[in-house]
Amino acid sequence: MPNITLIPGKEKRIASGHPWIFRSDIQKTDPDITPGSIVSVYSHRNQFLCRAFYNPASQIALRVMSLKDEPIDEAFIRRRVHQAVEYRRTFADMHSCRLIFAESDRLPALIVDSFGDILVLQCLALGMEAFKEIVVDALVDEMHPAGIYERNDVPVRSLEGLPQTTGVLYGSVPDRVEMVENGIRFLVDVKEGQKTGFFLDQKENRAAIAPFVRDRTVLDCFTHTGSFALHAGHFGASAVTGVDISEYACSFASENAALNGLSDRVTFTCANAFDLLSEASRRGEKYDTIILDPPAFTKSRSTVERASRGYKEINLRAMKMIRPGGFLITCSCSQHILPGHFLSIVMDAAKDAHVQLRQIEYRTQGRDHPILPQAPETQYLKCGIFQIFD
Repeated sequence: MPNITLIPGKEKRIASGHPWIFRSDIQKTDPDITPGSIVSVYSHRNQFLCRAFYNPASQIALRVMSLKDEPIDEAFIRRRVHQAVEYRRTFADMHSCRLIFAESDRLPALIVDSFGDILVLQCLALGMEAFKEIVVDALVDEMHPAGIYERNDVPVRSLEGLPQTTGVLYGSVPDRVEMVENGIRFLVDVKEGQKTGFFLDQKENRAAIAPFVRDRTVLDCFTHTGSFALHAGHFGASAVTGVDISEYACSFASENAALNGLSDRVTFTCANAFDLLSEASRRGEKYDTIILDPPAFTKSRSTVERASRGYKEINLRAMKMIRPGGFLITCSCSQHILPGHFLSIVMDAAKDAHVQLRQIEYRTQGRDHPILPQAPETQYLKCGIFQIFD
């Protein structure tokens, strides 16, 4: 097996449990290593550190597979897939959850979501791509799905030297799949929808809003296909308005509302949420509860400052529209906006809005998206529930 040696001091990252080694951390590589292959990684003192797959084209040149000196073969991959699935079986609805969450399940760059009897797979690194067929076979044995679909139409694959592809990997997959989340029926567009078709990471947060929407008027901004809005309606909100800039998303959300018999209380408006909040605030519109669940405003450290301004703006506008005693449910999925930073943004917005906040909960992604404490990158979702006072 080919070997790679790290620069002195860089072994500390591995010792801490972080699953990534950067290209700049490498001191020496054996000649003619095939990109994507498994390598043994050593410290400059020739101490074995880990087994990892290697891609010199990526900034994350090494992704750790095991801290043991063991073969990374079919049996290894099947064992890891089994462990990931067994973990979800302890608490999750196996037809509505993330089955594999990449590094957090010790299967780097591999994502698998379960919607009904269909699985959707993303493989985002060259080394893991080599094991894709084994992963599919293991998933079939574990879950017995009707079909498995790959959504590898992700730009990051280009950085790994991989093509962007989609298609059926096993069985048959319809254009739309029906899934039940927290007792609510959703249609999921696994072939054309964002990411894998539905954002499962907010599942537990959506369940948590129940006490704060019952018998209340609710505005759900960046609703996508209506997940928070439909939960609000299901939990007894008197009226819910969902807002999204995409006509397709609003149409899809309306179908989901009809599917649940909620069309009389949950409606959708196609609009830019920033503009709508600004105009509605000027008109003096008020709501009992406002939900903000925008897409990531930044995907790199270089744009964090600009993203912070965007988060502050929407939170400030929302706070001005919430009746005293009402609730703000505000989220960020930007990995580079850390939990403490996001909280400070919300607090700054409250100061400028001349309101007081009472924090009810400060949540993160669901348990099917487990966090590695030694790898802060694995905790990306923030969801704060606040009460607003004037």
